[in-house]
Amino acid sequence: MQTRLASLQMYVAPSVVVQAQQTLWAFLRDHLRQAGVQGVPEALDADMPHHDAWLDPRLILAQTCGFPFVKQLRGRVRLVATPVYEAPGCIGPTMCSLIVARAGQAPATLPACRGLRAAINETGSNSGYNLLRAAIAPHANGSPFFDSVLETGGHLASIEAVLRGMADLAAIDCITFDLLRRHAPERLIGLTILAKTPTGPNLPFITRLSAPDEEVTTLRTALSAAIAAPELAEARAVLGLKDVVVLEEGAYDVLLDHEQAAVAAGYPLLS
Repeated sequence: MQTRLASLQMYVAPSVVVQAQQTLWAFLRDHLRQAGVQGVPEALDADMPHHDAWLDPRLILAQTCGFPFVKQLRGRVRLVATPVYEAPGCIGPTMCSLIVARAGQAPATLPACRGLRAAINETGSNSGYNLLRAAIAPHANGSPFFDSVLETGGHLASIEAVLRGMADLAAIDCITFDLLRRHAPERLIGLTILAKTPTGPNLPFITRLSAPDEEVTTLRTALSAAIAAPELAEARAVLGLKDVVVLEEGAYDVLLDHEQAAVAAGYPLLS
C-alpha cells in the first residue's frame, strides 16, 4: 500500500518543539499501526508546504489553522480533534492572539495605534489576520486604521519585523508566543504585549475527506492515548499540550462571526 502523509507543521519553532512533535508522531504512528491502519508513514513530512498537505489525498493526519478550516477546508477534510494547550491566552480548547509592539514605544491602547504599521503572517491566517482585524474593527470607524500592512509569511518573521522597526505591531498566536517564551525567550526580548484579541477554537487536527469512520475513531483514540502516556510527559510539556477534545465543526463558526462583525463595522479588510 502507498505510504500515507502526516504533517504537523503549524508549531515548528524552536527546534525543541520540532523534536517534541516528532516524539508525539512516533507514538501515534506505532499506535495506528498496532490498530491495523495501513500505510502509516515512519516520520512526519518536513518538506511539503503545510497548506498543500491539508488536501493531499494521502493525508492521515495534519494540523490546520481554524480560519482556513471554515473558509476553504470544511466539507473537503474531516475534523479529527482539537488540542487543548496550557498557555496564557488559552481557555479550554480556545486561544487568542497577543498584539505585540516594541517595548517602550507601544501606545497605551488599541485606539492609539491608528496610523501605525502592522505586520501579518498571511491574509488567510486566523491568529495573525482574522483575530487582529476583529480586535481593530471596533476602533476603525469604517476607515483604514493602519499606515501600512506588511505580510511577512510567518509569526516569527512578524516578530522580527516589529523588533527591527519594519512594523510597529503584530498579532501573534498565544501558543506560538508561549513556546518562544518558554524555549527561546531571547527571541522576545524588546517586545511588550499591548492587548489580547478575541478568541476562537485551537488549531484542529484533520484527515482526508475519504477517511472511513473507523480510521477517524482510531486517530482520536491514538491522540487520547498520547495525552495519557507517561512516556510522552516531556514532549507534552514542551508542546504545552494537555488534552484533546472532539468539537462539532460548528464550533469554528465563531471565526466567521469575527469576520462578519468586522464587515458589519465597515472594516472588511485589515488596512
